[in-house]
Amino acid sequence: MKIIQVMPTVSFGDAVSNDARAIARVIEEMGYDTAIYAENIDQRIKDRGIYKLSKLPKIADDDIVIFNHSTGTDLCYKIPEMNGRKMMIYHNITPPHFFGTYSSTARALTEYGYDGTKYLSDRIDYVMADSSYNASDLVSMGYKCDMYVRPILIPFNDYEKEPDSEIISRYSDDGYTNIVFVGRIAPNKKQEDLIKAFAYYKKNVNPKSRLILVGNDGGMERYSACLKKYAEALMVDDVIFTGHISFKAILAYYRIADVFLCMSEHEGFCVPLVEAMFFNVPIIAYASSAIPDTLGGSGILIKDKDPVFVSMLIDRLVNDKALREHVIDGQKRRLGDFAYETVREQFIEGLNSFINRK
Repeated sequence: MKIIQVMPTVSFGDAVSNDARAIARVIEEMGYDTAIYAENIDQRIKDRGIYKLSKLPKIADDDIVIFNHSTGTDLCYKIPEMNGRKMMIYHNITPPHFFGTYSSTARALTEYGYDGTKYLSDRIDYVMADSSYNASDLVSMGYKCDMYVRPILIPFNDYEKEPDSEIISRYSDDGYTNIVFVGRIAPNKKQEDLIKAFAYYKKNVNPKSRLILVGNDGGMERYSACLKKYAEALMVDDVIFTGHISFKAILAYYRIADVFLCMSEHEGFCVPLVEAMFFNVPIIAYASSAIPDTLGGSGILIKDKDPVFVSMLIDRLVNDKALREHVIDGQKRRLGDFAYETVREQFIEGLNSFINRK
């Protein structure tokens, strides 16, 4: 029996792609013949066992096809035509309304993604969702198959690598408070709300502070330009857009962060929250979508984006040592739930449940 994964794109540094690559290693360790087949493969990815979809081998009736789903793709309509048993790993799709006039391409792609997801509602045998929020999203679209919820599989050894020393030198020990958010520049991430809260904080609470927005704006250049104009209109300095950067640079920004602030309004899981936990950066996050699931009672979860309220929270978290330690301790406990071996065993349990099903 083969267990193969199919997906539209294997990207470099993307959470969905990283999860698929980690899963491939686990399936191989379980003793199954496995590979990943994708329509597009980033040239920087050199893993063995990743092939173009055109190389897809003949699939037997007892083989398992795992579809990694997170965007609009023709695969939604091709999967049902394949032989084998069908399993979907659902990472959620950004709702089209977020893109508005920023990107007609992204809006059309996500609309296509939702249409494809609904099409598969009675054509998939089993689902793994990486949050309860994602599972409930599928239920609302008519899915009645069995579902298993398990977090994204994160190889934390990668975070032990050496960070970019130049960034650490530039932003450390200068008396500034570093407020960091990591995530692609996209309207659902609501970077404008981060800028708005930071503007109040810098002008009224702590002039020696900076906001660092770590993320690529590829495909979202119009939104990115609006964000920069918004910061100028608020007359706030020290809003830093890193653009596309190396993994070593991302590690460095986590290491210099004093607070991780997240105002996102749509996340299927939000790996950066777990990364902030790993680096002992206290989290303030808006309670939307899968964010409460991922935090699991840790960090500081807020339901109000009022800049005054958010600024006071940041100030307390920076200056109240006892509160800061309490928040970090809670995040450390939650981080244990995402330990690689723990999630690996959960994945194996979920996969075996499907394999052994009649």
